[in-house]
Amino acid sequence: MSGPEPDGPGTGLAEADPWALSLVVRVERDPVPTHTDVLVAAARAVVLLLADDRVRDPEGPLHAAVERWRTGHIRKITRRARGARFERTAALPHVEAAAGDAVVRVFAPHPRDDVPVLLRTLQVGGLALDDPGPAAVPPARPDLLTVRLSPGVAMTTGKAAAQAGHAAQLAWEQLPAAATTRWHAAGLGVRVLTGAPVLDPRDRVDVHDGGFTEVAPGTLTASAGFEPG
Repeated sequence: MSGPEPDGPGTGLAEADPWALSLVVRVERDPVPTHTDVLVAAARAVVLLLADDRVRDPEGPLHAAVERWRTGHIRKITRRARGARFERTAALPHVEAAAGDAVVRVFAPHPRDDVPVLLRTLQVGGLALDDPGPAAVPPARPDLLTVRLSPGVAMTTGKAAAQAGHAAQLAWEQLPAAATTRWHAAGLGVRVLTGAPVLDPRDRVDVHDGGFTEVAPGTLTASAGFEPG
């Protein structure tokens, strides 16, 4: 299965008035979050937003913004902040997810060229973190989403976070309801690793990038599915 590419082809409406989803990573000097923890937190935060009652309820305060964003390009922009600048973003509607020392907030979608003031000055791009050693990845199980980043595709942490978030979004939207209901009941957990897909194409989602930043158009950047334990 596949879906709209991040920053990829969408509708004419999206071309004329593109919207974006902002992810903000908290990056303190000490402790510095690890690369993989940021990806896990980003993927989970995106799905927590989509599963939030403020989005799922047609009368919810975030429903219209999310639906407008989903009509065209599925754009995700990763920003970073620390200290008081990160704390101030709590004034905007958002969800938050943590993994290890990583904290990621995802905010209601907005017009790409009309970014809320509290997000506008936060740095975009250039977020490149490391894993000090092999990342601790929990065992696979059918109620835990596995996001696999494509081996050999070099991406910064910010870019990879957007790709992991997009893979989680497609899993939430496209995989069978029985699987996503089980995932939701278990808390929408995510594990992230680098490796080629192991699931049948019918049992996973694939992310093909639009090629606007860092990778060539059509590059398979990530896949996601519920791998058996």
